[in-house]
Amino acid sequence: MDLAILTEYRSGFVKLPPHARFPTVCLHAGQEPDPATGAIITPIYQTSTYVQDELGKHKGYEYARTQNPTRMALERNIAAIEGGPAAFAFASGMAAIGAVATLLKAGDHVVVSEDVYGGTYRYFDKVLTRYDLSFTYVDTAKVEHVARAIGPSTRMIFVETPTNPMMRLTDLGEAASLAHRHQLRLVVDNTFASPYVQRPIAFGADLVIHSTTKYLNGHSDSVGGIVVATRRDDIEWLTFVQNAAGAILGPFDSWLVLRGTKTLPLRMERHNSNGLALAEYLAAHPKVRRVHYPGLPSHPQHDLARRQMQGFGGMIAFDVGSLDAARRLLNAVRLCALAESLGGVETLISHPATMTHASVPVERRSALGITDGLVRISVGIEDIDDLTEDLAQALERA
Repeated sequence: MDLAILTEYRSGFVKLPPHARFPTVCLHAGQEPDPATGAIITPIYQTSTYVQDELGKHKGYEYARTQNPTRMALERNIAAIEGGPAAFAFASGMAAIGAVATLLKAGDHVVVSEDVYGGTYRYFDKVLTRYDLSFTYVDTAKVEHVARAIGPSTRMIFVETPTNPMMRLTDLGEAASLAHRHQLRLVVDNTFASPYVQRPIAFGADLVIHSTTKYLNGHSDSVGGIVVATRRDDIEWLTFVQNAAGAILGPFDSWLVLRGTKTLPLRMERHNSNGLALAEYLAAHPKVRRVHYPGLPSHPQHDLARRQMQGFGGMIAFDVGSLDAARRLLNAVRLCALAESLGGVETLISHPATMTHASVPVERRSALGITDGLVRISVGIEDIDDLTEDLAQALERA
């Protein structure tokens, strides 16, 4: 399949009005009524292969690792949501990052946000370094730090914004400009923000990654990942790698994420409002030492958040001073669920130092501010008064 046809095939803009607005794109892009029945919801094509009409003649589908109509509908949908020409769905967010890493070759160097998700750090530091790739971790909130880290072998800048869990921001426009001056790819993990809050391609990003497990799915019942690509060469390569490596998203999980993206704008409005309200409550509480949330004026990059983001999301980190206080708090919550992950409709609360970032060395966690007293909360869409009351009673026990 040549690139023009491939891009049209994968594009999420099929049969949408040319200037369709974001909620309409989320609801309709990449999806058409089933031609056989008229079903308005994309079917789950739970098949391993496809019968061919005759030798060398088929309906565009040959084998389910290579093509699946449900997965393709999701890829079209999220490509449209992020504003890119093509997307590729994988079995997890880490599988999506792994696919992007195949754009690199032995000897290449990557500049990375210093407080990326612990699983990303583990993959880069413990796996990819075995293949003669090198990584420099810097505070990408300061573009001059990124610039100083770029060397002759640098091929990629990899950022999270906001970061997990410290909620630091990267100026995407500045990062893209710097990357392109040096002929580098800018890769953005947009999981924490979601495309409702922030669309990195509009600022010049070359590749956008999501763990679809989180806000895109939104219901804590699916694991997956996706890459949205903008460059022709990257689209060609990721098409090849998705089939060759085979770490694909299955049809049922694809269907679950498609269900999730239909309500993404509605859910994110509540995540935004609840997140801001809870951050303000925590910031005023005497037992909370510090709150990390870009929607607060006290956040050092609050102005950038107002320019770059539509709302401030549902992720908050706050410090209660000690491991003992954090343990008491986490063991006392009733409505908030003590669990890893984020981005679901229910509120999840976790302890980064022993959960999501346990694989990060202690001295590195300490340097990043990931203290034993740090708690991370993924604010759900429950009634805000119920959430506030639950944290109030738990903080009393801290």
